[in-house]
Amino acid sequence: MSPVPALDPAQTALLVMDYQPAILALVPEGDGKALLGRVEGAIAHVRAKGGTIAYVRVGFTEADWDAIPAVNKSFGPLAQHRVMHHEDPATAIHERLAPQEGDITVRKVRYGGMSTTDLDQQLRERCITTLVVSGISTSGAVLSTVIDAADRDYQLYVLSDGVADPDTDLHNVLLHQVFPSRAHLIDTAELHALLRTD
Repeated sequence: MSPVPALDPAQTALLVMDYQPAILALVPEGDGKALLGRVEGAIAHVRAKGGTIAYVRVGFTEADWDAIPAVNKSFGPLAQHRVMHHEDPATAIHERLAPQEGDITVRKVRYGGMSTTDLDQQLRERCITTLVVSGISTSGAVLSTVIDAADRDYQLYVLSDGVADPDTDLHNVLLHQVFPSRAHLIDTAELHALLRTD
């Protein structure tokens, strides 16, 4: 197995996706607290090394709900029941991971972090070529974003202990059988070691 390439902080962004109270509620409580702690540490480390933090959150306006067709199996029911309004505190980024000045923050209305946002444009404007992906859920936001970002030719790393899914079996299949063809799998300890300081 070839070694995992080091990360140049100037060209690297840590994606923090769907770390919102409404979505964290899908993760068992003890697991959620541990997950928050690991991602909080990763954010602090990437910031300290001069990398970019990019937050992606899901939330809908009235116009967004109205534009979702009933045939959309995932998002049609959310629109029908007017769930996840963008101003609801439950859709805010978790307070422990609060964005700071200079961070990227985008709001999406589908699974992927790029398909309904200007995230790709903002990253390219900062000359970001490498993404470290964290998020909830592995089978939703993470899967969709990894596939999309791979097609856009980003160098990808999935933070294995910074992603979670209510379905443990599906989570494991994605981590070990799907993502390795598109991304390097690393954990938070490896992230620390891979961020170059030269």
